[in-house]
Amino acid sequence: MKSIHLIFSLLVGIALTSSNTKHEYYVSVTNIEYAKAQQSLQIISQIFIDDFESLIRQRYDETITLAEDDEPEIVEEYMKRYLEDKLKISINGKAYNFSFIGKEYKEDITYCYLEIENIKSIKSIRVTNRTLFDILPEQQNIVRLKLLDRNKSFLLIPENDECMLNFN
Repeated sequence: MKSIHLIFSLLVGIALTSSNTKHEYYVSVTNIEYAKAQQSLQIISQIFIDDFESLIRQRYDETITLAEDDEPEIVEEYMKRYLEDKLKISINGKAYNFSFIGKEYKEDITYCYLEIENIKSIKSIRVTNRTLFDILPEQQNIVRLKLLDRNKSFLLIPENDECMLNFN
């Protein structure tokens, strides 16, 4: 089972780091790590630029083009609003809002940097990730949790869009 998971992770990694603008797979990867010293969850959500652009055009502004030098400042607000709607995180049974730190583009991926501060302890974490499910029915979202010396990955699909990890 672990080898299947490893092979799948490698294939997704290759797909996400490909420099082609067209891609076969509709997948995002969200990494969530607990920084104990800072008492914060640090989150990086990776989404294909062309998929995110399609979403922003459909939902907010059909004239937006991502990854341009003269990109309007409102793009980050659109990304923040969308992610706040589609990415939900509960810690110890309590829902938390994240701060949108910023974004950057590398090759054909948008990296969105998010953070939840003032997390003193984690007994459980629940993540719901519906990113792009509303425009791409074949979208899959990988959530990688690296918390308290545990690493766990989940594959979320429209029919099963949340995961939970307990530390009891």
